[in-house]
Amino acid sequence: MAIHLPVDSPKQRVALVIQYLGTHFRGWQRQPRQRTVQEELEAAIASVLGYSVVLHASGRTDTGVHAAAQVAHFDAPMQIPAARWADVLNPRLPTDIVITASTQMSLDWHARFSAISRRYRYTIYTGRRPNLFLRPYSWHYYHTPLSVEFMQQALNPLVGRHHLAAFHRAGSSRPHSWVDVHEVGAQRHGALVSIEVQASGFLYGMMRLLVGMLVEVGTGERSPDSFTTIWREEQRDQVRYAAPPQGLCLLRVGYPDFPLHPALWFDTQPQFSLFPAPVLERDPSESIY
Repeated sequence: MAIHLPVDSPKQRVALVIQYLGTHFRGWQRQPRQRTVQEELEAAIASVLGYSVVLHASGRTDTGVHAAAQVAHFDAPMQIPAARWADVLNPRLPTDIVITASTQMSLDWHARFSAISRRYRYTIYTGRRPNLFLRPYSWHYYHTPLSVEFMQQALNPLVGRHHLAAFHRAGSSRPHSWVDVHEVGAQRHGALVSIEVQASGFLYGMMRLLVGMLVEVGTGERSPDSFTTIWREEQRDQVRYAAPPQGLCLLRVGYPDFPLHPALWFDTQPQFSLFPAPVLERDPSESIY
């Protein structure tokens, strides 16, 4: 039931920690005649308040990209305690969005501008046969074995402050391509390869373009040194394709003194694991056709 309070009622700033499966969304940002995460959440909030609000996120995710702990905020009257908003909103949301926690923040706190880091994880499944339960959350890449060691070598020079125009898709309103990269990593878990990058912020399309070229390094098509030369010399024309969106997940957003327990936001996407790795092994008598 909407609470219909006067516009000048005392306000509180409510922060939400949000999970969503990006499969059936045209990304986070509201768009005309498109289903977006922001639109669904704002509609749920409006159904409680009786008027529209703007929900400010830590950043936008693209079409098909998931989030394990997106953070967003809005201002609301004090009558509903901030910690209760998760329970109030979840029954009003579709099954592909869940609010895992809500809390009150100071009125000068901002989900985007107060954030000091974002971390993304990209998952690649290298088993020869498809896995139905991994399909919505990974890129099925089985054509050529991937060397995680080569991929890690290529990632290491990214740590630091760099101009990453080579991984910046056209269409962004951001005036520059400088990024402070804090951590990078590539790991294998049986038939699964995960790539994680933590940075102050991410350029439009950055992670998918980066992973697309990193796979070329993993297959041996491109050397780690070549990978580094391309982004350092801003050779955007050499970045040939982006990895598909379903393997990408916004893992978490970092803030100074965030009041919520880490279990609610720190690492809530399951780390898939398959052992042993069914990458290229098969019975010699079995046809591959």
